[in-house]
Amino acid sequence: MRIRIAWIAPIVFMSGCTDAFPGEEEAMKWSKETPFVEDAESRVYYEIFVRAFADGDGDGIGDLKGATNKLDYLQDLGINGIWLMPINPSPSYHGYDVTNYTDVHPDYGSVEDMKTFVEEAHNRGIDVIIDFVMNHSSSEHPWFQKALAGDEPYRDYYVWSDESTNLNQVGDWQQPVWHGEGEPKYEGVFWHGMPDMNFANPQVMDEFKEASQFWLEEVGIDGFRLDAAKYLYSAYQLENHHEENVALWKDFNAHVKGIKPHTMLVGEVWDSASVVGQYLQGLDSGFNFDLSSRILSSVQQERDTGIASGLEKVRNHFSSVAEGYVDSTFLTNHDIDRVMSQLNGNEDHAKMAASLLLTLPGNPYLYYGEEVGLEGMKPDEYIREPMIWKKDKSPEETTWIERRYSTNREKVAVEAQLENEDSLLHHYREIIAVRRSHPLLMDGEVKVSEIKKEGLVAFERVFDKESVLVMHNLTGEGVNVQLPEQWVDVYYRNGNLEQNGQSVQLAPYSTVVFSQ
Repeated sequence: MRIRIAWIAPIVFMSGCTDAFPGEEEAMKWSKETPFVEDAESRVYYEIFVRAFADGDGDGIGDLKGATNKLDYLQDLGINGIWLMPINPSPSYHGYDVTNYTDVHPDYGSVEDMKTFVEEAHNRGIDVIIDFVMNHSSSEHPWFQKALAGDEPYRDYYVWSDESTNLNQVGDWQQPVWHGEGEPKYEGVFWHGMPDMNFANPQVMDEFKEASQFWLEEVGIDGFRLDAAKYLYSAYQLENHHEENVALWKDFNAHVKGIKPHTMLVGEVWDSASVVGQYLQGLDSGFNFDLSSRILSSVQQERDTGIASGLEKVRNHFSSVAEGYVDSTFLTNHDIDRVMSQLNGNEDHAKMAASLLLTLPGNPYLYYGEEVGLEGMKPDEYIREPMIWKKDKSPEETTWIERRYSTNREKVAVEAQLENEDSLLHHYREIIAVRRSHPLLMDGEVKVSEIKKEGLVAFERVFDKESVLVMHNLTGEGVNVQLPEQWVDVYYRNGNLEQNGQSVQLAPYSTVVFSQ
């Protein structure tokens, strides 16, 4: 672990959640002037749907210029990594059906705009990864259009049925898998507009290697979020598809590392820990869907549903099969109902979810607007609604879709939350700053604590012989805890703490971090 310290400017926000309740108030070591740990392995990422984030040219559609204009906001939030959802040309609003892998969607700008975005992000110490959709192309991609026209080299870029194919096959969510007029039909696990690539043809991987080289060398990005990573070979093509997919990812990983050694590959593998562990042999990281569910269910129920114990077990498994892996953690993303909607607008629960995510190990990912409590529920368009920047509508706010949720601008606008010292946004800024200020909170492992109490989540973050104790009171009542003797110093608290020797009382919906 690298724990060199870099000075940062004092954080200029205030928090309204540290007033003492009756009893002795324990001082804490952390302050808003505490510097960040330099070169920690962990990063705090922010997922951006460019179309919805910020408009830089006044046409109502989010673009790269608008996102560039908001880099100072992200830096102030404490973000040091960005994931851009697909920015390639595409006939769909979401961009997951790509028509050109080495260009930028004209709605979003140009390759030069992307270069500027990456350069400006790097100037602020922020890495940039982009969605890279290798599993399938758009049905409007020139490759597929040539395949439909009978061009043999391009026909072999896609997967076609044969006499043994079950054309009535349905997928994991009962969707049709085989598409097209007449026969043979083409495989499209996700949709008929997304024909699956044929990775049995090595030329297909060569195409994606060439495209990845463009983004790494010409544009300067730092990695890729790999959509549908477990489907390169589908279960409908090979029984041992996971094994073959891992081999493909190992090959691709070696390629990108040869271009840029620190390239990050994070895969979307929505499956059990045993399956995810296989893919971590070929990828650097995978998203932890199980942890997301545990955190949200814990704050909803105001009781621990096995957050630390489940995570410790999974991380031990991953370490045994994939040396050097990185866990990518999150609350929700563009495919899941938004946090504030799942929590029925309960801001105390939303703050606790943020505190849990940002004190656990891994690379935490925030979904744009999560930090101000944007709401949204499926269908997908409505969990991708415009970011709200001002209390009154402003030119930078996108209008790509009519808003169905988060209509109370006075509450959820960034401008309004910056003015409110007790807002969700201030909470996120503070807990991110606390995380980035301590090497153990950034890069330490997780260890289940012996402290057990109803409504309490307690765990240690450890590295070598050093450790800190993290406790979260998930409930609306004070919780009394008897601490082991080694826990003396309060590093951080975001609620009041009444302490008498080793006996402490945590305030409702509060977090405290003890150091030795």
